[in-house]
Amino acid sequence: MYIYKEFRFEAAHFMPKMPEGNKCRNLHGHSYRVKIYIKGEVNNENGMLIDFGEIKRIVSPLISELDHSLLNDKIGLENPTSENLSIWIWNKIISNISLLSKVEVCETCTSGCIYEGK
Repeated sequence: MYIYKEFRFEAAHFMPKMPEGNKCRNLHGHSYRVKIYIKGEVNNENGMLIDFGEIKRIVSPLISELDHSLLNDKIGLENPTSENLSIWIWNKIISNISLLSKVEVCETCTSGCIYEGK
């Protein structure tokens, strides 16, 4: 079984490794959506994998750190592609969510990525 909790934040970035002339090299922003997926067996005692409130408690401080920021300024996000952002989020929360199975990052309503760990 999978469950997920979705988070949203606004942030700016630029893509320093894109070729000259690519519009994404310029500073611009996105309304990001992040989904945290949990996979496991339902606990027969409480009927849940994990309380959604527990996911929120762990992930919300990280989302607050990203909200209204320049992602390039974050250590480890100097090249803040959706792919790198999903790995960065995974690495920040995996030690606190043992059943973490995927991190999905959508930078637009039609573009994003899903990271499932190593």
